[in-house]
Amino acid sequence: MTDPHVADHEQGVAAARPATGLLSRVNAIVARAGMYLSVSGLLLIVTVVFYQVFGRYVLNSSPTWTENLALVLILYVTLIGAAVGVRDAGHIGMDSLLVMLPDHAREKIELIIHVLVAAFGVAMAYNGWILGASVGTVKIPNLGLPEVVRYVPLIASGVLIVSFSIEHIIALLRGEEVVPSWN
Repeated sequence: MTDPHVADHEQGVAAARPATGLLSRVNAIVARAGMYLSVSGLLLIVTVVFYQVFGRYVLNSSPTWTENLALVLILYVTLIGAAVGVRDAGHIGMDSLLVMLPDHAREKIELIIHVLVAAFGVAMAYNGWILGASVGTVKIPNLGLPEVVRYVPLIASGVLIVSFSIEHIIALLRGEEVVPSWN
């Protein structure tokens, strides 16, 4: 026997129509590009680390730049991937608690959650900007790139999280559902 709250929630989700506004269309394209960028970055990390291991154990001359490049790439992959996860509802949630609530209470809590996530995105972007500006003249050893490249994904991820959260808020207010980018 199924819980009536769970059945109501599943019915409500099935009945929600996909979000079709301009923001949703733009965010879907941006999220898909972010997924492709993250996957490409992951493949590049594997290549760089493979080259480092090859250099160390086969050539007996470990390249000095590979570790720093891999660390920078990890920042891009994880932060952009996390932002896409916010749009596609891949972030940690409390769905098990939310499905037990009546629809009106669940929707209010979901709105609060998206507002808090947006506030977190603002904090990420703002603090990334401040931190990046503070190290703008410093170079990453062995790469020659400015240290600020480590903070670009923090800023970009924060901006994307805000945009994706706004999309979710608008969709909730309209009774729509944000369709994940991989569909």
